[in-house]
Amino acid sequence: MPRSARQDTPPPRTGASEAEVLRGFLDYLRTSIAAKVEGAPEPAVRTAAVPSGTNLLGLLHHLTAVERAMFLGEQVTDWQATFHTGPEDTVDSVVAGYRATVAAANRALDALPDLGAPLPRPGRPAPTVRWALTHMIEETGRHAGHADILRELVDGSTGR
Repeated sequence: MPRSARQDTPPPRTGASEAEVLRGFLDYLRTSIAAKVEGAPEPAVRTAAVPSGTNLLGLLHHLTAVERAMFLGEQVTDWQATFHTGPEDTVDSVVAGYRATVAAANRALDALPDLGAPLPRPGRPAPTVRWALTHMIEETGRHAGHADILRELVDGSTGR
């Protein structure tokens, strides 16, 4: 398997405010994981590389659902199902869907500049913007690490 190294991008240099730091690191991780999936070959992008069934396309599909739930208020009733894609889903469509969701999430965050404000959750407990950003950094970082390993197993590609 040929090895392909992508240029590593250092962590972002963000503004000084807490919101700029949190959002800067989240956007850095979002860009990183989308790049891990982008260009991955079929059918390996959806082939489970570990006994849990985890695959690259499923990871990004899952993160799309997490972004929609966290920042756009959508309810998810079956989190395990978010790791699975359909046969009609392609690398391009899943990456585009993720990027569109991230853009919508960022618009929602732009409307909530107070990190202590609750995110809109009609009829449900609402986390603060600060908690949601911190959780999404953890969630996206965790799955970006999984994606690093899975992409290397798929085609030898390494780097952020």
